[in-house]
Amino acid sequence: MAKAFSVQRQRGFTAIAIGCFFALYLPIIVLVFYAFNAGESLSSFDGFSLRWFARAFENQQVIDASLRSLQIAAVAATVATIAATMAALATTRTEPYRGLTLKYAFINQPLMIPEIVTAVALLIFFARIKIWTGYSGLGYLIAAHTAFCIPFAYLPIRARLENMDLTLEKAAADLYATPWKAFRYVTLPLLWPGILAGFMLAFVISLDDVVITQFVKSAGQDTLPTYMLGQIRRTITPEMNAISTVFLLLSIGVVTVFFFVNRKRV
Repeated sequence: MAKAFSVQRQRGFTAIAIGCFFALYLPIIVLVFYAFNAGESLSSFDGFSLRWFARAFENQQVIDASLRSLQIAAVAATVATIAATMAALATTRTEPYRGLTLKYAFINQPLMIPEIVTAVALLIFFARIKIWTGYSGLGYLIAAHTAFCIPFAYLPIRARLENMDLTLEKAAADLYATPWKAFRYVTLPLLWPGILAGFMLAFVISLDDVVITQFVKSAGQDTLPTYMLGQIRRTITPEMNAISTVFLLLSIGVVTVFFFVNRKRV
């Protein structure tokens, strides 16, 4: 009897996997290591120090850019998750019909085209609106991030809905529950892990976006990624390492919290 195919048992697979993980995580480890460098060099370690973390926390530009990034990411992820939830319900709680695949493609379009194309299109579109209205606030960045994050939030929510048993919702309807009550007390609690996953993914995507932000932002609207990009073009110091380390720890913390919350609810 022929043995079933297993990727793990293929010769050389383990070595390739180890090499890939090594290439992926070694630069991050080096970045974190030099964030604690007492000197100003990025090639020699002159002792352990927290001076660059202190300098980053004292840098008002870093603080403003960080708060702006968190504000945009929080609002964009929230709106994108709400829109993605409604879209997922509309495309999964229905019988298949002609045009449904087209709707899937329309919702996931930002994933299928280069980000630079989306950025240029948003730049041209928002430039017209800025001329007509005279408004140049953060609303454009929030709208751009929201539109870009919707498919990222949509995918885990839709996957969760497709794996849910419809009999519970039908049983609620048989017990005279209104559509809203069936959603509130049956669908939403079961869907909550998917909503959290979608929000988390949208939040992280918005937080570290550079291309769209660089094209859409106005003067004085730097987010932390675009601020760091501008600083790297001028000079590279361990302060950039310290900022990256803080946001790395923040990302790990967010993922850890959502992991434990989802594990309790699944």
